[in-house]
Amino acid sequence: MKVQESVFIRQKKPLLLKLRDRLLAEFEYASILAVDCKGRSYSVSGRNVSVSEDTRSGSRGFVVRVAKDGRYAEYSFNALSEGDLDKVAEDIRAVAEASNLTLPEGLRENVYEIHPGEETVFVGSTELDVDPEALGDEAILSRLTEIKDKGRAISDQILDFTARFTWQKYSKLFLSREKDMEQNVLWATGGISVMAKKGQEIKSHGHSYSKLGGAELLDEMGEDLESHVQVAIDLLQSQRMVPGEYECVCDPATTGMIVHEAFGHGVEMDMFVKNRAQAAEYIGEYVASPLVTMHDGACSAQQTATYFFDDEGTMAHDTIIIDKGVLKTGISDFQSARILGTEPTGNGRRESFRRKAYTRMTNTWFEGGTDSVEDMIGSIKYGFLLQDPSSGMEDPKNWGIQCMVSIAREIKDGKLTGRIFSPCVLTGYVPDLLKSVSAMSPTVQLSGSGMCGKGWKEWVKVSDGGPYMKAKIRLG
Repeated sequence: MKVQESVFIRQKKPLLLKLRDRLLAEFEYASILAVDCKGRSYSVSGRNVSVSEDTRSGSRGFVVRVAKDGRYAEYSFNALSEGDLDKVAEDIRAVAEASNLTLPEGLRENVYEIHPGEETVFVGSTELDVDPEALGDEAILSRLTEIKDKGRAISDQILDFTARFTWQKYSKLFLSREKDMEQNVLWATGGISVMAKKGQEIKSHGHSYSKLGGAELLDEMGEDLESHVQVAIDLLQSQRMVPGEYECVCDPATTGMIVHEAFGHGVEMDMFVKNRAQAAEYIGEYVASPLVTMHDGACSAQQTATYFFDDEGTMAHDTIIIDKGVLKTGISDFQSARILGTEPTGNGRRESFRRKAYTRMTNTWFEGGTDSVEDMIGSIKYGFLLQDPSSGMEDPKNWGIQCMVSIAREIKDGKLTGRIFSPCVLTGYVPDLLKSVSAMSPTVQLSGSGMCGKGWKEWVKVSDGGPYMKAKIRLG
């Protein structure tokens, strides 16, 4: 079934159309983004049970953008009635006039070309099987409790077991002179965390789940718990990594972390405008192995970062960033595209209606290849199978990367030995790492359980992934 439209937005749309028309009488360009977003998070462990609202993005409100003589201004608000129209229009006018003030010495003003885009009328909704809001808190907590109890009963070495679930449903309306667009989207994420103990040693292991959909994700979370518990127990015997460069096979989650950190923020083109990304200097050049083709786009995959149009009214794209090793382009929001003389790629995203739009990643991934995982492992004299990435960061200006991986399984003479090293720090110079890629498996998997921060730590939902990938990687 389809995600239902927002009653709040439907009720406010006639007033928003009046406001739009009033603004278009004064400004060359005017757009309105209306947002109705809500969500809940659940956690069940041996120690506590919690239910909470998604306070970061759970909100209702509006953003107006107006432009005249090449200058843009924005105004956000969260209340609108017939009696508010005059006051809101006056406030927007005041904000626009303030943007025309002389800038302090040393600051440069960007003047933007007015480019409204094509006439578009659109309504779209994603699919779900089980509506978590209709299912209710009690039923969701009951399912999580079942998963927790089942996982904890697998071994007497389990100190604690946590099961988590989060959903977010949002509706957005975008209005301008040319556009009348609505979208309704629901995503769900889940996770399990296993804490194992042996003597004084305690280790933990987690696994995440995500999908563009609803509470049907809970069914996936109850599967294969035994293997995840065994990983936590195996980690009790883990060893420290000896620093060095090794041939490695990355699982899809680790490949995804490398994709996100290596050429994620580095190809966000608002960073090009600010001269903070080295990638701007390498368009058209080889930056990776010919086996590497990289995508980003809200319509490039079906995961938690999927949507139909961005927060500036640009339809979702599938952007090929790297094509067979060659850096082709970056991703952009509306304003950075105007400055750079390119077309926006549908990557203008806001944390909420209270925040500005940045160029942000969406679904970011590497294409698959033709190599089997068995052949990759079999080709390694000594190295590691990397699994369970936990965090990462990059330096877009200097192309450095640093990521944490929880599991490195030793490979010796083409076989897994059973020895585990943990934790591991993955570092390197991005082009060196990507040019060393020598094999890709056919199947691509994306995970969308994480969030990505930027600017003043605005957070948006992202997903990343790829196939199993073989490369030379510096570990420590």
